[in-house]
Amino acid sequence: MTYLRDAMLTGDETIETPFGVLRLEHSFPTEESSALLFDQLDAQRAAQAYLWSLPLVGFVTWRERAAETFGATGFGDFVVYDSLREKRGIVTANLTTPYIINFTSLADGPVLIDYPAGPTAGGVLDFWQRPIVDLGQTGPDQGNGGGYVVLGPDHDDAPFKDSGRYVVRSETVNVFIAFRVLTQNPQLMAAAKAGLKLGRAGSDPAPVRFIEGVDREWSATPARGLQYWQDLATVLQEEPVREVDKALMAMLEPLGIASGSTFAPDERQRRILQEGAALGELLVRNLQVNPRYTAPYWAGTNWYKSFDFQVDQETDTALQLDQRATWFYEAVTSTQGMVNPTPGTGQVYMTSKRDSQGRLVRADRTYRLHIPRDVPVAQFWSLTLYSEDTRRPYDNGGTETRSVSLDSRDQQLTFNDDGSIDLYIGPTTPTGTEGNWMKTVAPDGWFVYFRLYAPTEPFFDKTWTLPDFEAL
Repeated sequence: MTYLRDAMLTGDETIETPFGVLRLEHSFPTEESSALLFDQLDAQRAAQAYLWSLPLVGFVTWRERAAETFGATGFGDFVVYDSLREKRGIVTANLTTPYIINFTSLADGPVLIDYPAGPTAGGVLDFWQRPIVDLGQTGPDQGNGGGYVVLGPDHDDAPFKDSGRYVVRSETVNVFIAFRVLTQNPQLMAAAKAGLKLGRAGSDPAPVRFIEGVDREWSATPARGLQYWQDLATVLQEEPVREVDKALMAMLEPLGIASGSTFAPDERQRRILQEGAALGELLVRNLQVNPRYTAPYWAGTNWYKSFDFQVDQETDTALQLDQRATWFYEAVTSTQGMVNPTPGTGQVYMTSKRDSQGRLVRADRTYRLHIPRDVPVAQFWSLTLYSEDTRRPYDNGGTETRSVSLDSRDQQLTFNDDGSIDLYIGPTTPTGTEGNWMKTVAPDGWFVYFRLYAPTEPFFDKTWTLPDFEAL
């Protein structure tokens, strides 16, 4: 018997592999070995297809669950996610401002958007979660409001060239439209909602329907097991196959997933798809914890920029599969403003999963995060706690937003005399620090996003640094 790495692959040979013993007779795999090789081929392909498909499944999961939970099924239905329970369903949701979100199909024609003026951050994304256009302060309207036309993959742009609207095109049939009002002023929120209109080409945009106050627990975390592939098969029937995705589509065909085909896997395919989904999630979780394609943002720390790749998800020579999988496993959406901010505009998302000793953080241990004074933001900063299991806002039994998200506008926070602040995460906290604490519950592991809204120059030139968590 030889090990796989030493195999001669000729004549009669018995080869030991991590997935079983293979036998060659006169250089051909035996019937039993052939079955093992096909299983291994398809399991590897399923695991890689899991990583590839995460952004697509993330959006179709959100769309379907929002329809079930909030009744958002009509054109122009925008769900307002405001309460903790509403936001706790969204993967790595920001808890400091309400989300206003819509999923729209372009199958029935281009969509017209009348977008309101004001301090907002938003965008239109395709179903690979790539920004088609930013809306608001980081978009072409620059916060002044304006009209947009969103074309589908095959729509003619000629009728809109002199429309006075910003004309953009999606490579997918389904699109995501969303924005946030970056202020706690209720009058500005009301004005933004009143100014938002949506319509189809050939008619004037009309006021949209806002779905508010549902306040229910729900989940947009992609399913595990066979349901993951069912969701992928569903959305693949709606979308064109891009040139860049043809190789992965070929890998999925032997597993029963193909454009124009009903997903009805046999017993073997079901087994391999379930194994592939589990292995794929383990692979991407390892990348999430150990992002080998990048380095910490501040030297000597364990803080990474969460979104650390191109917004179109590819370079001149490669599709950024690992980078994309990492982000869309633990998060949703992307805009130019959150990926390529400039001093005084946009947002930055920083994350850490290790303490000052380089150890992975634990839910049964308490940590202190010392935030130096003069955080470089023109607006505000926030620290939000997430579950490693669900990647959604951490469920520690709290009913208030500040139980899992603390920010610089919070009047209940206690700052140090020099303007710095110490925040605590763990099952308990030192006496007198309860107002600066977010609770963890073992064994639900956790991670954080430290968000900087409108980061200023000291962030970009790194003259301001955020230290690591310190275990107490």
